[in-house]
Amino acid sequence: MTKKPLHNFHIPVMGLAYTIDSPIRVAQYGISSVISIIDDEILEKMKNFYSQKFNLEYFGISTRTEDYRAKRVTAYLDMVDDIVNEKFESFKQEISKNKEALKDFIAMLPNTSDLKNSLQNLIQNSNWSSTIKSFIETIQPGSIDVNIMTKVDKDNYQNNEQLPVMYNDAHASLRGFANSKLSSSMVLSAGMNPRLYSYMEEFDDFFPDENGKIKKKIILKVSDFRSAMIQGNFLAKKGLWVSEYRIESGLNCGGHAFATEGMLLGPIMEEFKQKKNDLIQSAHALMTAALEQKGKPTVHEPLQMKITVQGGVGTSEEHEFLLAYYNVDSVGWGSPFLLVPEATSVDRETRSLLLQAKEQDFYLSNISPLGVPFNTVKGTSNDVLKHQKEAKGKYGSSCPKKLLALNKEFSQEGTCTASRKYQDIKLKELSGIRENLTEKEFNKRKSEITDKACLCVGLVNSAYLEQNLEIKGEKQGVVICPGPNIAFFDKEVSLSEMVQHIYGNTNIISDSQRPNMFINELKMYVDYLKKEISESAVQITHSQTKKWNAFRKNVLEGIAYYHELFKASSYFSNGLSTINPQLEEYRLQLTAIEIPQVEK
Repeated sequence: MTKKPLHNFHIPVMGLAYTIDSPIRVAQYGISSVISIIDDEILEKMKNFYSQKFNLEYFGISTRTEDYRAKRVTAYLDMVDDIVNEKFESFKQEISKNKEALKDFIAMLPNTSDLKNSLQNLIQNSNWSSTIKSFIETIQPGSIDVNIMTKVDKDNYQNNEQLPVMYNDAHASLRGFANSKLSSSMVLSAGMNPRLYSYMEEFDDFFPDENGKIKKKIILKVSDFRSAMIQGNFLAKKGLWVSEYRIESGLNCGGHAFATEGMLLGPIMEEFKQKKNDLIQSAHALMTAALEQKGKPTVHEPLQMKITVQGGVGTSEEHEFLLAYYNVDSVGWGSPFLLVPEATSVDRETRSLLLQAKEQDFYLSNISPLGVPFNTVKGTSNDVLKHQKEAKGKYGSSCPKKLLALNKEFSQEGTCTASRKYQDIKLKELSGIRENLTEKEFNKRKSEITDKACLCVGLVNSAYLEQNLEIKGEKQGVVICPGPNIAFFDKEVSLSEMVQHIYGNTNIISDSQRPNMFINELKMYVDYLKKEISESAVQITHSQTKKWNAFRKNVLEGIAYYHELFKASSYFSNGLSTINPQLEEYRLQLTAIEIPQVEK
């Protein structure tokens, strides 16, 4: 019998290392979380740290070892699995003997949980300890899931010779997960990578067995239904099943932001709700045919397909609404967990910065070398160090890891746009045409070059600092990528407090003026369009005009959808006096935006 998850929320991946050891911290309570596995160096360092902490025999894997990237991923994940299982067994023993520990566990369960109701009734009896074991055997730890950002798939070289594609960064990470003993899910984010998707065919764990069970499940993080259908069918044609579509708000999220052509989260979720069966039936037919062709075990009935959502959720009412109205299986709570020391790997200075930062301090930046807008916060230690170097005329990073060395303008092996090498060349080019530019144009182009930050180092340093591990090389500080929703959380809380906030048993938000999650996202989309137009080039093209008009049309349709949604729903009724005027305000702002027209 398949055991049901204890919780209806999950902790998504955050950065390269903010959730690097979250399963070790929270899985014993049944909470699922996601580890980024793209940076093998931090995985190796954390493996060595935890091996010593728990007195485990895991040996170092040097960069001279054949296929060291994949082997480091496998070794770390195997170790995490061992630790989680050991902690889970200890936890079960504790709650079977300690009544206070059992009460604390019950308090963290969803109010709708059958297990919670059963345990609450059981604990009233004087002989509870003699009968609790049968209940405990029904629980399971949270899933140890992993994340691969599909774009981070750099070619690798040895002795100036390009290695086969299987040694590309994302391919090696995938192989490391596939070879691990985990039975969990791999989250693929940032769009489709056909070569990487095809590579999964080489590992049996991604295919269903004769009982329809899949040991290594596939989760796709998507921003709209069309993308889900295209990617799901692509994989199904290879006999691979997408077990979950993880929908994320385009702008009201952490890390990289994708503005989805003005499609708001509500209408996107509505389409998934209405068309989920289309996804299932289409993929099932294609997968069945592919499995037969490959001579692999076939499945007669469609396998389970979950729909989950994340991005900007901040109250128990929003959480319950997403579960009840859109029928999602789980809701992702990311950035607020950065303020929970028990759950995430954040150094004291950075956590303090997040606690003190106000709404205006969180912004959509241009610091990512991928060229995609990136959510961050003002005042990080990386910012401070960067400005100090720039004051001395020094730009760019030493680029020690090269995970994002994807630009091939100056080298076939690739260069990172945040690197000192790349920025020195581009700044020299810019200086050569300075006399042809106004001061404003020059400064704008210079900022476009020098804004880029070394995410490979900045997004892992916090984990090093928290565990007091040595940081070698150039001092670069910390980059953090919270979603803007974290502005409304201003205190450090325990894991139990955060979980009880999610389930509506306590409230940790002190700002009563926090807007509804859908309104907050709407504001971001309106501001995004205004900024896009204001920062556009002097020479407007027809395609730009067409894109902006479509963007505005989609947002306006989203506003109309929300008017009807809120009117018909029993949720958010206490906030309608505020929500409706806000919807109207943003509608008026949108209609007032002047979209430049191309002269015929």
